[in-house]
Amino acid sequence: MAAAAAAAASTTAASSGLIRCAAGAPVPGHHQVRCSAKPSPLALRHRAGRPAPVKAHPDSVTPFNYEGEGDGDDHPREECGVFGVVGDPDATSLCYLGLQKLQHRGEEGAGIAAAGDDGTIKLERGLGLVGDVFGDPARLAKLPGQAAIGHVRYSTAGAASSLRNVQPFLAGYRFGQLAVAHNGNLVNYQALRNKLEAQGSIFSTSSDTEVIQHLIATSLSRPLLSRICDACERLAGAYSLLFLTADKLLAVRDPFGFRPLVMGRRPNGAIVFASETCALDLIDATYEREVEPGEVVVVDRRDMSISSACLVPHRPRKSCVFEHIYFALPNSVVFGHAVHERRTAYGRALAEESPAPTADVVIPVPDSGFYAALGFSQTSGLEFQQGLIRWHYSGRSFIQPSQAIRDLAVKLKLAPVHGVIRGKSVVVVDDSLVRGTTSSKIVRLLRDAGAREVHMRIASPPVVGSCLYGIDTPSEGELISNRMDLEGVRRTIGCDSLGFLSLDKLHSIYGDEAHEFCDACFSRNYPVLPTVPEPVPELVSAFED
Repeated sequence: MAAAAAAAASTTAASSGLIRCAAGAPVPGHHQVRCSAKPSPLALRHRAGRPAPVKAHPDSVTPFNYEGEGDGDDHPREECGVFGVVGDPDATSLCYLGLQKLQHRGEEGAGIAAAGDDGTIKLERGLGLVGDVFGDPARLAKLPGQAAIGHVRYSTAGAASSLRNVQPFLAGYRFGQLAVAHNGNLVNYQALRNKLEAQGSIFSTSSDTEVIQHLIATSLSRPLLSRICDACERLAGAYSLLFLTADKLLAVRDPFGFRPLVMGRRPNGAIVFASETCALDLIDATYEREVEPGEVVVVDRRDMSISSACLVPHRPRKSCVFEHIYFALPNSVVFGHAVHERRTAYGRALAEESPAPTADVVIPVPDSGFYAALGFSQTSGLEFQQGLIRWHYSGRSFIQPSQAIRDLAVKLKLAPVHGVIRGKSVVVVDDSLVRGTTSSKIVRLLRDAGAREVHMRIASPPVVGSCLYGIDTPSEGELISNRMDLEGVRRTIGCDSLGFLSLDKLHSIYGDEAHEFCDACFSRNYPVLPTVPEPVPELVSAFED
């Protein structure tokens, strides 16, 4: 199977003029589009009831809503995961299992679209965990066929608990049905949507994925592969996509490779795509390779032939380093690296940069801090112990009526092992520190359990920038390391000492590959900047002056 070939053409500009002014005299009784720097009286009246538009910048362009205040978990959240299988009579059941394994990537909605032998695509989706949505076997029974794609997601701003935003999305256009599942975030979403709406497109969701559907439907290219390439040339940002038609499954990855997407094969020859390799392992699929940045892989389920093409011109690879730091499961291989090995390396480097010579024991913040703490222990020679136990069955701790009750909710999720902590100088290792709210509660929890000293070590650099590419992070004003220096953060969370893995040390772990990873949340070096939407032409009466 050939990798994506290098392209010769340049990427089409993502945002151009929205609508040309109509030529000729207006027709009485009709409406016309007027493009003018000076708003009309009707436009001013129309805008009076709307909030002023916000200029797009890295702190506000992302549509995500970080709900950490009542959650008791201060980590950024991955927005979604995708899974697809073609060429297996149990495609829907395998898709269900794959989504279960990707549940950590999205816990507020799930869906599956399946293509039946009659060529009809059917869709089932709902709010909640995968097991809740498809707990009734009858729902899976409604999705027969040998090809299926699935999606898990977190809710986004303005779309919490909204079924219409749960993917996959299924639409019909003049060439048939098309289902799509998307992991990522488009930084030119609003500009594209404004243009499409001005041209007459009607949207039923607040998801950027729907823009992709409209671009494909309005493309003049043929066949479908060309339409997808045409649409993706106009996208900017992060996207790992699965498309399902009556006879094909297509996998697409953006030119920078921000979000992961891998391909595997089952013993019966079925082809599988997933956000992480852990989902392949679950269904006995052998990992074959990544879908390359800028590549589209097409599997025809009629003869199981596989073709690969370059989607858009290559860009410098910028894979999200936070997949290794926190998001992916440790038993996954992501961007060609075993996740548990990367995290262990972070811990070793952290022990070299920020040792704690007076400490007695190293403990992780479960679960994502485990391998970093193990690496810290190996390099420092300090004893490794499981000093905090995570309770996995508490659900989300929504905002409670008092601070005391909110603190008790944290204790429900994290319980100290008193025999490990009491009287000890403790190094507690976490994967990241975002707002600092959970870290401060953990420090208090350890002191209440009898810790003599608490030394906080963070196995990543300070988070100072919001993510634009598919991760739910707070605004920059809420990021504690963006507001305070190291000593200020230490005082705020209340630990005896605080150390981060430096950005230079993180880069050294990756060596020659360091430039292939996006670290914008640490460096503010954004590979793709958001597109500021152009003013939308107002629809005004032809009689108006």
